[in-house]
Amino acid sequence: MRIAVACGGTGGHIFPGLATARVLVQRGHEVTLWLAGRDVEACSVDGWEGPIVHIRASGFPSGVSWRSVLSGVRLAGAVVTAWRRLRETRPVVLLCMGSYASVGPCLAARLLRIPAVLHEANAVPGRAISLLARFASQVAVGFEGAARFFPASVKTVVTGFPLREGFAAGEKTPSDGGLTLLVMGGSQGAHVLNSRMPAVAAALLAKLASPLRVIHLAGRHEADAVRQAYLDRGVDAEVHAFCADMPGLYARADVAVARAGAASCTELAVCGVPAVLVPLPHAPRNHQMRNAEAMAAAGGMQILPESDFSIENMAARLYMLLHDPGALQRMRETLSTAVSADGAERLASLVEAVGGKGK
Repeated sequence: MRIAVACGGTGGHIFPGLATARVLVQRGHEVTLWLAGRDVEACSVDGWEGPIVHIRASGFPSGVSWRSVLSGVRLAGAVVTAWRRLRETRPVVLLCMGSYASVGPCLAARLLRIPAVLHEANAVPGRAISLLARFASQVAVGFEGAARFFPASVKTVVTGFPLREGFAAGEKTPSDGGLTLLVMGGSQGAHVLNSRMPAVAAALLAKLASPLRVIHLAGRHEADAVRQAYLDRGVDAEVHAFCADMPGLYARADVAVARAGAASCTELAVCGVPAVLVPLPHAPRNHQMRNAEAMAAAGGMQILPESDFSIENMAARLYMLLHDPGALQRMRETLSTAVSADGAERLASLVEAVGGKGK
């Protein structure tokens, strides 16, 4: 089948879309990625050998302003451009991974009567998926609880989150008897983690009997400053602007501090890394807090709201986890059943089923 996958925007949309696209290619289908032309997309799709279409778009700001008018104009342009490209290539099905990058292609597919499958990764649907759900043949969700936010007329199915290859729980990589803390704020980094975690690590190091090593994903804008902050505090830290080998980092981590995007939550759980989650407080519809609550309810993760995030509070949380190996092991075992690791395969099968009906 000829299939289009609209997964532009941030890593949280690109990576699951790319993972599903690779499964579809392995099954013999012709797949085209549709991206939004952002800088982060270039490194995220490194290694993809199939065709790529760029449809520029932007998100809608809150309220009414000249920016919202401009976004509306861009959206109309995206619909027209997507309509032309879809009419030329005529895929049998379109998979949309959410965000503003999916709106133009999905609306254009509706005009051309091309069936669409939507995927909502978070525990609370975003604005784009909520808007587009009525036009979709199926809506796949990563969290079971997300289905309740859609009208009864919308067909939903739980597929889980599509993970890239290589994610699985396994033996921890030896770290010379020390402990390893992984800090990650998503594909673009998180300023609150970048600014506070070097001091947290220094306070934690003073309490622990074992050596401590930090692996910190800081994003390309603040990586140099974060690296210097650890150096100034005498903390052994490995700071990355971006890392393509996330399975390798998870294998080295004893515990993590992370935002609560759907990708981060699922990857941490599948790889068996207990975590303290600091949800982005202004995430649309507070979806990161809902993600974090779902993971905390399943076990193996804790929530520390950003409003409560002080150096003392975070250091105390991490100390309680790291100084008790037995508790950490129990958390890892709990995580092993918290989420499904075959989300990409399940979503690919759904896309095949919808595409097959449309042939």
